[in-house]
Amino acid sequence: MIYVAIVGMGKIGKIRAKTVNDNKNTKLIAAYDIDSSQLNGFDDIVKCSNVDDIFNIEGLNAVIICTFNKFAPEYTIKALNNNLHVFCEKPPARTSKEVREVMEVEKNYSLVLKYGFNHRYHHSVIEAKKLIDNNVFGKLLWMRGVYGKAGGNQYVKNWRNNKDESGGGILIDQGIHMLDLMRFFASDFEEVKSMVKTNYWDVNVEDNAFAIMQTKDHVLASIHSSATQWRHKFLLEMSFENGYINLDGILSSTRSYGDETLSIAKRQFEDDTFAMGKPREEKIFFDTDESWKLELDEFVDCILNNKKVYNGNSEDALKVMELVETIYNQSGYYIDK
Repeated sequence: MIYVAIVGMGKIGKIRAKTVNDNKNTKLIAAYDIDSSQLNGFDDIVKCSNVDDIFNIEGLNAVIICTFNKFAPEYTIKALNNNLHVFCEKPPARTSKEVREVMEVEKNYSLVLKYGFNHRYHHSVIEAKKLIDNNVFGKLLWMRGVYGKAGGNQYVKNWRNNKDESGGGILIDQGIHMLDLMRFFASDFEEVKSMVKTNYWDVNVEDNAFAIMQTKDHVLASIHSSATQWRHKFLLEMSFENGYINLDGILSSTRSYGDETLSIAKRQFEDDTFAMGKPREEKIFFDTDESWKLELDEFVDCILNNKKVYNGNSEDALKVMELVETIYNQSGYYIDK
């Protein structure tokens, strides 16, 4: 049995708590939140009034960190130094420098450190990855991603729009998921052109980010991360030599991002009369979100079987944070000092 504590029991912390309680190999024994009322209903655990108390609980094996970005690296380092396995939500930090500081500590221990890039575990993404790895459509040519939020009356007050606590705006908060998927499907991007702006919201971070990127193998990608979409939207289109894969919608607790679908089609233009521009498309709908469960399962498997983290390791965290910073810095919006 792996005994787990959670730091940060907001919306995501509670989702993680459920997956811990549902897993036969894990048991939640303690939690901390700056707002103690968030711990109401968790009657059979230790409720810590100080975050440092978490890391010294007798018998504890692992910590799940669901805090503001500002505190994620600090708490991760404390957990590692107390010989605890760590699952930390994304973003891993506010800057790549902070991630490197964590990695310097990580290399001193034989512990599991995993980051919560949850979208890799959605069934549409898993199926798309299989198609790409099996070379079903040939070489990847380009990707086009849009990830947008509706905003809302409370958007300005959200901690994610406080640069000191978050490190940035919509790009580091939500767009980072799309960037991680693009790296997952292609590889690292070596050339980036970007435009990052605050166009509407009265916040000290960006509400829109556009970027065009290219890998060393000349795979092109564009991303638009937006807090002025006025609806929740997720769309990732990928074009290959012999066809395309589109991911449209992604399941969430509110289902506000629409149905999660995977659309695939073979390139058809040999028959200019009937097939040109309208290939036969197959659309698959996914109505179950097991991403939170599958993510914890990998964390547990790595601990129990001494495996390396495949999805969301510290190198993934560093690479995607470096890409986020490049988009910021290349646009001139944030200058890394």
